[in-house]
Formats: sequence, structure tokens, C-alpha cells
Amino acid sequence: MILTVVGVGLIGGSLGLAARRSGEFTVRGVSPRAALALEAGLIDEAFEDLGEALAGADLAVVAVPAGIAAQKVREVLAAAPEGCAVTDVCSTKAAVVEAAAGDERFVGGHPLAGAEVAGFENAREGLFEDATWYLTPTSTTSGVALEKVHRLVTTAGARPTILEAAEHDRMMAAVSHLPHVFANLLVGQAAAALGDRSIPVAGPSFRDATRVAGASPELWASIYESNADALAEEIDAAIARLEAVRGALGSGDVDWLRGWQEQAAGDRRRLTDEGLGGGPVREISIAVPNRPGVVAEIALALGREDISIADLALSPAPDRRSGTISLWVAEDRAGDAERCLAGIDLAAQ
Repeated sequence: MILTVVGVGLIGGSLGLAARRSGEFTVRGVSPRAALALEAGLIDEAFEDLGEALAGADLAVVAVPAGIAAQKVREVLAAAPEGCAVTDVCSTKAAVVEAAAGDERFVGGHPLAGAEVAGFENAREGLFEDATWYLTPTSTTSGVALEKVHRLVTTAGARPTILEAAEHDRMMAAVSHLPHVFANLLVGQAAAALGDRSIPVAGPSFRDATRVAGASPELWASIYESNADALAEEIDAAIARLEAVRGALGSGDVDWLRGWQEQAAGDRRRLTDEGLGGGPVREISIAVPNRPGVVAEIALALGREDISIADLALSPAPDRRSGTISLWVAEDRAGDAERCLAGIDLAAQ
């Protein structure tokens, strides 16, 4: 299988290395520095021309900065062969999904992986090992494209999690983008409070809460902008919660403050302890009609129930009018998955 990586930086280079080492892919890289990535052993072939890099490709990954991701997705879809699945690694999905304009070959993607340093020089094969990798197919995404991208993600060692693009952006606004906003606010407020004075050692709570403050200004400015609506909603909700805390302080409501602290402790344990983990899986097979979007419909339905697909395979019938989808899910969620699938009207157009 030919994989074209568009943008051979930290993410693209690490993905190229993992795919190449698997033996399942011939990896092409296209970027101004692709020749250097080839010398470093991250890719098999280096290109500067996008069209040449995509000729005959089975799968393409757009791994460029967020600010140009949507435009690059359009360019790749325009140049890619008919059967070439296309995905991206952008941390917000609305703009790239809109740029794909319903193209059945596109599957939005976002790996929760990275490093403090950038550039292909820092790429490593294990960057995605056990990382969550969000996939955001739409109702028009073809099952073949989703299968190809899902296979690449598992080959890289990541755990695919399928959900809708809008839900992804709301979630990222809450768990990733808002914390960066608050880290910036905290350091700004501390600097204003201290003025010209300095403190010898900042407390651990301050250091922990502000670790990401000011990170990569150009990158994060583009992330804020690309997810502005969802982030604004989370900021409004945070303001309402701050006002509730301010009200409790003003009224001296110690019981409310204690309960608020206890709830925060419980919420943090739940949010940080949950994970997919390993364990046994069960195969579930379901007959489906051959129509656009049916695989994405099933995957998104399971995603809404927080059921992750460990693997999937498509088996078309000889007449090509129907087929079978085989899904592997965690053993302890197999019953939930079967009930979810039973509730889908697959005959509906």
C-alpha cells in the first residue's frame, strides 16, 4: 500500500517511520525538506511536487500546521487518485471537514500525541503508541476510506476513537484549548499581582497549572481561531462557574465551597482514570446494504455510546449490492454494541 505523507514534520515523520517499519506501506513524503527526511530513514521516497507524490497513492495524510490544513486538504483531494483515502492530523475538525466538501474519500483525524519539540529531526516510531487517535467520518465517508485510515492508525500503535467532528471540537475546547487559555490568564494575573516583585520559588500548584502557558504562540493562535465558536462557549460556561464561586465566597457559604472541592476531586479521578486499555475483544458481524455512508453511520453510532472499534473489516457480497462489516470491540462492551447496532435502521437512505 502506498502512503503519501504531506508535511514531514514531527507528526508526519513519526507516522511515516511507524508505517514504514510495519512493512505494510511504501511511504512517500512531500515537503520542502522531504529529501532530508529520506536521509533520516523516515520515508521511502521524497517529493517536492504534490501531484507526483500522490500518483497511484492508496492513502494520504495531511500533516501540516493548523492554519493551512484546510487549504491543503482541498489541494490533496483535488490531486489524489479516485481510490485514495485522505485524512489529516489537525487538532480542530470543523474547517477541514468543511474543506473536504463531502468528498467520500476524506476521514478527519486527530492523534493525541506530540512533543515539546517540533521537526522531523525529533520524529520517533513510538510517538503514537497507546495514544487516542480521533477519527471524524461524515455521512458521506466511504467505508473503504474509513477502513484504510483505521488500519493506518492501528498500525501506528494508536487507539482509534470515532466521533462526529462537532463533538470532537467541543470536547477539545473543554479539555485542551480552555486549559491553555486559563494557563495564560493565571500567569498574567500572577505577574500583575506581583508587579516588580519576584518570588524565589513558585508553588507546585502554580507550576502545574501554568505549564502550557505561552506555548508556541503562532500554533496556538491558529488553534484558538480555528475552534473559536466552541472555545467561546466553554469560556462562557467557565465564567458562569467562576461567578458561582465568587457568589459563595461573598456569602461565606463554606458548605458549597467544600462540596465544590469534593466534586472537583471526583471529577478529576473519573476523567484521568478512564481509558480504553487492553483486554479481550469480541468480533461482531453485521450485514449492510452497499450505500454511501453506511460504515460511517455504524461507527458514529457506536462512538456516541463510547464504544471504540479495535479493528474493522469489510466483506462485499459477490453482487456488490450488500456486504458484511466485521467489528472488534472490547469484550465487556460487546453486548452494548450489539444492542446499539440492532437499533440502527440500515435500510434507510
